[in-house]
Amino acid sequence: MKTVFTTGEAAKICKVSQQTIIRCFDSGQLKGFRVPGSRFRRIPRDLLYAFMRDNGIPTDALDSGRRKILIVDDDQELVELVTDVLERDGRFEHKSVNNGFDAGMMVKEYHPDLIVLDVMLPDINGREVCQRVRSEKALDDIRIICISGMVEEDKIEELKAAGANDFLHKPFEVEQLVERICTLLDIESGAPK
Repeated sequence: MKTVFTTGEAAKICKVSQQTIIRCFDSGQLKGFRVPGSRFRRIPRDLLYAFMRDNGIPTDALDSGRRKILIVDDDQELVELVTDVLERDGRFEHKSVNNGFDAGMMVKEYHPDLIVLDVMLPDINGREVCQRVRSEKALDDIRIICISGMVEEDKIEELKAAGANDFLHKPFEVEQLVERICTLLDIESGAPK
């Protein structure tokens, strides 16, 4: 478990910009220290926790240190396969829902770092889910990977225009999905040893 964070890491955990963290650090609101002989700021875990608590920022991301993934797919076998790989990896926590309506509710409640979104849902299509997530300013930081077995190239561009960050054709290797998740969340690919 990490005990000291950079301003960039603290910003991701708090879901604010790095500039905001730097301003809070420089004004004394967020305690920490500078690396001797450099301009780098570092924030110990307990001080970041206190800052988050005092400012009403949910501390769950700091508590687990794991990134939150929401899987939206009605294919139960695929969901189980993906959740199994994410659990073995150890860097992610996850929830899953099997339709667009529940996805909308869960995105607000759970505020995942990333959504793995099936384009063909029973009640609403993935493009609409993307648009709804992107229409809310508070959800700007959420990354979206759309997945589907029946989408033409021009539809992929429509999904990206609607707010998807990436697209994977089904069937795919789950390891490939994890690699894309790591890329979008700016973490190293390959499970920690």
